[in-house]
Formats: sequence, structure tokens, C-alpha cells
Amino acid sequence: MTEQKVRWGILATGGMAATFTADLVDMPDAEVVAVASRSAESAKTFADRFGIPRAYGDWETLAADENLDVVYVATPHAAHRAAAGMMLEAGHHVLCEKPFTLNAREAAELVTAARDGGRFLMEAMWMYCHPMVRRLKALVADGAIGEVRHVQADFGLAGPFPATHRLRDPALGGGALLDLGVYPVSFAQLLLGEPADVVARATLSEEGVDLQTGALLSWDGGALASVHCSIVGGTATSASVTGSKGRIDVPEGFFFPERFVLHRDGRDAEEFAADPADGPRGSLKHEAAEVMRALRAGETESPVVPLDGTLAVMRTLDAIRDRVGVRYPGEDADPGEDARPDRAAVTRA
Repeated sequence: MTEQKVRWGILATGGMAATFTADLVDMPDAEVVAVASRSAESAKTFADRFGIPRAYGDWETLAADENLDVVYVATPHAAHRAAAGMMLEAGHHVLCEKPFTLNAREAAELVTAARDGGRFLMEAMWMYCHPMVRRLKALVADGAIGEVRHVQADFGLAGPFPATHRLRDPALGGGALLDLGVYPVSFAQLLLGEPADVVARATLSEEGVDLQTGALLSWDGGALASVHCSIVGGTATSASVTGSKGRIDVPEGFFFPERFVLHRDGRDAEEFAADPADGPRGSLKHEAAEVMRALRAGETESPVVPLDGTLAVMRTLDAIRDRVGVRYPGEDADPGEDARPDRAAVTRA
């Protein structure tokens, strides 16, 4: 795979699949060779739109296709375990959309399947691959703001979303946390790792999904993170990282920032701006490039989006849901004593 184009299969034909494929077809070292959907008509329409030679009306035929290198899974996240698992079992490498799965148990099953089978697997956490986020992380790691004391991040959409919308459907893993909250949590853990403790509050819908959630994450060294997500109010999607010697502010769109500002004690503020050569603000080409780099290098895991980090984020999302009382169909009714601290608090909308 060091010379030829990397051959991609696309599983699902929704908005994320279209956005990713649109970026992928413009990459000279990538080739989209197949697409699959549960609807043959939807697969053909998608294939015609992007000039994809093979369109399948079921997942199984894509899994059986030996003439591709990696599959991008963009189904609703409630189906990630089944879809990605089928592709891994068939011997394909997989890039799976976020949130990786519904819960940490499902995530661990996929990671085990990939590692046991020697297959590449990565969560499509495009934020981690974005050049500006990688630059921010490098500044923090190099001590530009000293020891990290606090991280703040938010992601909210104004809505309103009707009760019939997928974001409010428990069977589809609905709610603000998994769709949007995964970004603030992942941002905090990119810089601080897995928290030692989680406190959370949420406003729940009549269906039992979270309309908005706030969480305080804490680490043994004393660092804190304040994260918030919402499907009932549009937020600034800002982030801030405060250290012992300064601060980095991302004024908007922290998961694909155009700029951020470094404040160091005793110095003038420094603004860092995105390089126009990195492409449009919402480009997904960076995560695709990381997958193809890893495949050509013979790697089965990405150091940029490591599987252990994905598992740690899923554990934190599970902890937040346990504390606010969000459970999805098929999950155990009782999360266990350790997951129900007396600090849990829930408000019903």
C-alpha cells in the first residue's frame, strides 16, 4: 500500500458520509471504490453523486468486497458496534465515526476485535487531526502555559428538535452528550487524559435523553475541566485552557479552530491563525490523511487518535450518563454502585 492509492469503502449515505466523501474524492492518494446502504436506491444515488463504481444495498456485500482497503463507517452511532464489527470481522480496516459506540463496553469489543485480527481501527475524531488543535496541544505539552489547571469547552445547538428527531430518540442513542458532548470531553482528555472523578447535571427530555448536560471533571493532580453540551441552546463553541503560567483561548469552533490566542504571563498576547493551505475550516481531509499514513506505515493504531484514548473518553461519557440517569434500550438497568454517586442531579424538562 506504499505506492498505490488507498481504496475506500463508505458505509452509510447520510450527511457525514457525504461530507467525508466530498473531501476524500479530492485527495490524489485516495480512491472511493464502493458505497453501501440498507437501501439500494440510496447507495446508487450516492454513488452517482460522487462517481463511485460500486453501490450495494446491504452491508454484507460491502463486507465481502475484497477490492478495498479501508471502510469509513458513518451510520448512526447506535449501529457503530454492529457495522464496524462486521467490517473488522471481514478483514477490513475501519475508520468509525464519533461517538465511537453507545458505551465503553461496545467500544472495548471493537478494539479487541481489531487488535486480535491485526486490523487498523480509528475513531473519526477529526478534531484531534486538525492542524490547529495539534499545534495547541504541542504548545501545552511544551509548557507554554505551565501546568494545566483548568479546561473549559462547550458545544450547543439552538434547536428546537422535535420529539421525532434522532437527537431525541433513545433507540438511536439520542441526546446532547453523545452527539455534541463528545467534543468537549475529548478536548479536555486530549490535554489531561482520563479524569479521576466526574460530577454531572442534566436536563432530560420526556423520552429520557439529555437536552443539555454540564459536567465537572477532576484529576488527581488538581486539574479541573468544565464541559457543557446542549440541543436546546446555541453556544459559542469556545474553549479555554488555563495553566499556571498563562492561558490559551479558542474563541469559537474549538474543534476546528481558525485561530486561537496564547496569553503568557508577562508577555503580549500571541495569535495563531490557520494556514489557508490546510483547506476549508470544516475539512475532514486531515483525519483521512492520518488513516492513509498509518496504513502505508503498517500501523494498526494511530498515535494521533489512539484507541486507548477513545476507550477513556467512552468511559467518561458512560460515567456522565450514569450520574444523570440516561440509559439506552438494551443497556443494563443498574449501572452498579460505583456509577451512582450521591452527587448525581437531574432536572426534567
